[in-house]
Amino acid sequence: MKYYEVKEGESLIEIARIFNLGYNEIADANPGTDPFVPMPGNRVKIPTIWILPERKPSTGIVINLSEMRLYYFFKKEGRSFVKTYPVGIGDEGSETPAGFFRITHKIENPSWRVPESIRKEKPWLPPVVPPGPDNPLGSHALRLSSGSILIHGTDRPWGIGRQVSHGCIRLYPEDIVKLFYEVKIGTQVFIVREPIKIGIKEKEIYIEIHKDPISGDMNYYDEAIRMLVKKNLISYIELDRLYEVIKRKDGIPVKIGRLTEEQSPPKNKSYERAIVH
Repeated sequence: MKYYEVKEGESLIEIARIFNLGYNEIADANPGTDPFVPMPGNRVKIPTIWILPERKPSTGIVINLSEMRLYYFFKKEGRSFVKTYPVGIGDEGSETPAGFFRITHKIENPSWRVPESIRKEKPWLPPVVPPGPDNPLGSHALRLSSGSILIHGTDRPWGIGRQVSHGCIRLYPEDIVKLFYEVKIGTQVFIVREPIKIGIKEKEIYIEIHKDPISGDMNYYDEAIRMLVKKNLISYIELDRLYEVIKRKDGIPVKIGRLTEEQSPPKNKSYERAIVH
């Protein structure tokens, strides 16, 4: 966790990009701050710490729609690493689908073939938008096995951390270039929805909870209790602290308990974090 002092003329949107965060992450972490005209001199939270998703492949990509964040798991010299990037996802009515996919194509300087559904909404668009600064796909794109879903850059970086696309996953222009050259065709991609994540570090139990509009009327408290029971952790947590974290839903990992000295944490794969900024 870091803090940053707002400078004259800065918005949380610009600050988020500096620290490789999405709009949702910095706005949720600073609920009392105007995201568009924050007061110069204010200290804002920079939540650059995350609990890994429940789905952790040895290699591959996991996109958690609930937190609008992509995790790329990979191995190097026999050790496991993960890099993580904020993303923009599908808007209401055009939600990004959850499921298992693979990367089938890598495309540099993609042209955008405008779907008929979008041309009906925006008839002034041409059938094909050529590569360039005004192309919504940005400079690089990764096509998934669904055919219609891409992981790509964007000409509108303010949309990262928002539901703004027609189903595709958007990355900051600087992030898609890094991911594009790191992954291979055939890389597996898991798109999941995990508004609640639980992790253990040095016997301390943490929980991270995100506001998820698609989860509807999900009872966050009951779901968190169910997950803690399943992980055999319920006896070691403070219920009052859990309740406070659920009320905030600010996406920041918070300690809610601690294992005893005799209790060993559940076996889990160890990853060395290599956050890309």
